[in-house]
Amino acid sequence: MKHSERIRIPYPPQMPIHSLSLSVLQLLDMPNTTWLITGASRGLGLETARQLLQTPTNTVFGTCRSPSTATELAALVSSPGTLYIVKLDVTDEASIKAAADEVFKLLNGAGLDYVLNNAGINRGDDLAFNFEPSALSDMMATNALGPALVSGYLLPAIERSDRRVIMNMTSRLASIGSDYGTIDTCYCMSKIALNMLTYKQAREHPDLIPIVLEPDWVKTDMGGPGAETEPAESVAGTLKVLRGLTKESAGKFFSYKGNKVPW
Repeated sequence: MKHSERIRIPYPPQMPIHSLSLSVLQLLDMPNTTWLITGASRGLGLETARQLLQTPTNTVFGTCRSPSTATELAALVSSPGTLYIVKLDVTDEASIKAAADEVFKLLNGAGLDYVLNNAGINRGDDLAFNFEPSALSDMMATNALGPALVSGYLLPAIERSDRRVIMNMTSRLASIGSDYGTIDTCYCMSKIALNMLTYKQAREHPDLIPIVLEPDWVKTDMGGPGAETEPAESVAGTLKVLRGLTKESAGKFFSYKGNKVPW
């Protein structure tokens, strides 16, 4: 992993500073932006890390359950930005606490600007009168309780930031107002719980900007090859939305295109 905490651009010591290009001088003055992504070893999490790391002033904490097998994520260490790979299992509170402690050490007193609760699971289609209780329990643990614990343990670092954005990745299927019918009952229940968590986070901490965002039906392992949207398009839109958030955005439900989604 890269271990530099701030971006440094080497240049020959004999070169006078006024001879540097304007773009380099601007880069030297740009603040470092810190991002934490859960589920960063594949799918939307991996694509988010890839896009963020194209910017030298981004530091990304890419978390996943098994860093030793996260080969695609590890390949991004040569990117212009700074990547730290941190072990984190969102279904294990001890793992979340250990990951938060590691991130605090790496931040060395700096704030955490963006927390992207991206990790999620869908055990498959089911119905309100025909589902497996264990599947509901698993999805609630991963999709709702996990993000709650991740945000809670990272709160001290979030509060040290001037940005203070928490993105909880939801689904358009969790919009009651959009009326998607009978499909994926347990998944929808877990994502609606996540939506309510986000609303409560915003009300409890008005200094934060927690939102829920739906990435569309994306061509990932979860979305399948028949999905509508490419990961690169979804992530590019998501990052544009996140960078444009204001205090007034807190507690709201957005699409990756920036449109408000009905609850």
